[in-house]
This record gives sequence, structure tokens and C-alpha cells, in this order.
Amino acid sequence: MTRTKSYPYTVVDVFTTEPLSGNSLAVFPEASKFDAAAMQKIARELNLTETAFVLPATRSDCAARVRIFTPTKELPFAGHPTVGTAFVLLQKGIVSSSCHEFLLEEEVGPIPLRIEAGTLPLIWLRTPTIREGGCLNGSLCARALGLEPHDLLAVEPQMLNAGNPTVVLAVKDKAAVDRAWLDLTGLRSLKGMESESFCVFVFTPTPDGAYSRMFAPESGIPEDPATGSSTGPLAYFMMRHGLVPKTAGTRFVSEQGTKMGRRSLLHVEIHGDSGADGIDVGGHVTPLVEAVMTADPV
Repeated sequence: MTRTKSYPYTVVDVFTTEPLSGNSLAVFPEASKFDAAAMQKIARELNLTETAFVLPATRSDCAARVRIFTPTKELPFAGHPTVGTAFVLLQKGIVSSSCHEFLLEEEVGPIPLRIEAGTLPLIWLRTPTIREGGCLNGSLCARALGLEPHDLLAVEPQMLNAGNPTVVLAVKDKAAVDRAWLDLTGLRSLKGMESESFCVFVFTPTPDGAYSRMFAPESGIPEDPATGSSTGPLAYFMMRHGLVPKTAGTRFVSEQGTKMGRRSLLHVEIHGDSGADGIDVGGHVTPLVEAVMTADPV
């Protein structure tokens, strides 16, 4: 008789303290039997924003290796899977609960994690190096998002990349953020000669930090409830244009996903002037489901 395979996984909601809010994530903590094709099939089947697969680290300084898949592609780095996977590893004792700092190996390289103690721990990641791309035409961006040029702040949209290319676009108020929408047709109008996929991150400054939305239709994500990989670039962009104080130790919060009913709170901490010594993105994680996959995808 053939023995049924069992592959446990956990579903958590990231960047929230409320279940069924924030950004959902599936984590397979023992994924060494899966190849990339199987991981992609599983991510497509679960159809969450991302699914994370934990493997033994290939680097001695890292606690584990993590591969991250959307329903359509693998990502070199993503924020909510990094934070959510760190939580699951701590919860299951794969990383000791006494460990307050550790590294996770991702395709982009080692990602530093730190745990801020509290009633609910706050899990912080260090944003990878942010690379600057070109600026985009504001009127063209507005049209692609169904907005008017006068909805935008007088700041040029710009491509920034901390592992995932992101166009950051500042608008005047929350109403403009909520009116924005980007489909594949709108995205293609922005691409021009750009060959790689990118997402578009729309925000407005608020007293607490920012109110934001993110669209990535080419990655199978019409709208993302919380985008940690774009929040470091958001902080960089806001500091560069005087939309947040350029002071070491500055903290603020980006509220994302509210329009789509998945309110997320992404915490930001700036190290050094203008984030020169790093930008940390952190959040809480809420466990939701413990499950077992019995089909063998290999």
C-alpha cells in the first residue's frame, strides 16, 4: 500500500494583529523535497499573494534559506514573506525564541532580522540596498492609474529597487490613493522600453507616515495588502523629498490594504541621516491556520 505523503504548512497574516487582515502567507517549514517547479505549482494552487518555502541554509551565518513564490513567479526578496517566515520559524522552535537577531538567506542575499520584545513581538527586517532607477512622467502615471495630473504631488515618480522594482508615486490625499487602479493595460502604458516586471506603489503622506496601495498585475497580484519590499523604497523616497524627517531613529507607519479590506500596518525605522545606515521595516504577525498538504507535487 502506498503511503500518503504529508507536508505541513502554516498560514499567517502579516503586518497585523487582527486575524483575516494584513497580508496572508503560507509557509512550508520543511520544503527540502520540493524543486522549484513544485514550489511554483503549490503557490499557484494556494493562490495567496506569496508562499514561502524553508530550506537548509547554504551559508553558515544564516538560520535558514527561504524561497518565495507568487502565483506566477519566484521573487528574489519580499517583505511580508520574510517577516512571516521568521515568525513561523520562531514559533516552531526552528530558530530559538531566545534569538533576537538572525539572518535568513534569500535569493537577493542574507536578510538581517531582529525581534523587538513586547506583548506581541515586532519583527523587523533590514531592507536590502536600494538602487535608484529613472524618473517617470507624472501625467503618464496619473493616466495609467485613472487619476488626473493635479492629483499628484509636485514630486516626480521614480523607479526604486530593493529586490523588486517599484515605481513610487506620491499623490495629494487619501481619496486619490483610493481612486487609483492599475490593470495590465495601464501598466503596459508605463513600461516603454522596460523589460523587467515592476509594481506601482501609490501613497500620500499622513501625520503617522503614509497611506498607500500597491499594484503588481504582471506578478499575478492585482493589489497587494502589504508590501514590505516597497516600504523601504517608500521611506527612501519620502526622506529624499522632505515628506518625512531626515533624522536617525525616525519611526513612522505606512497603512496599506485598507481600501481592499485587508488593513496592514508596516512600521519603518530609519538609521542614519536619510537612511544611509539602513532602513528597517517591521510588523506583527497573526497565526491563522495549521494544515497538511497530502498530495505529492514532486
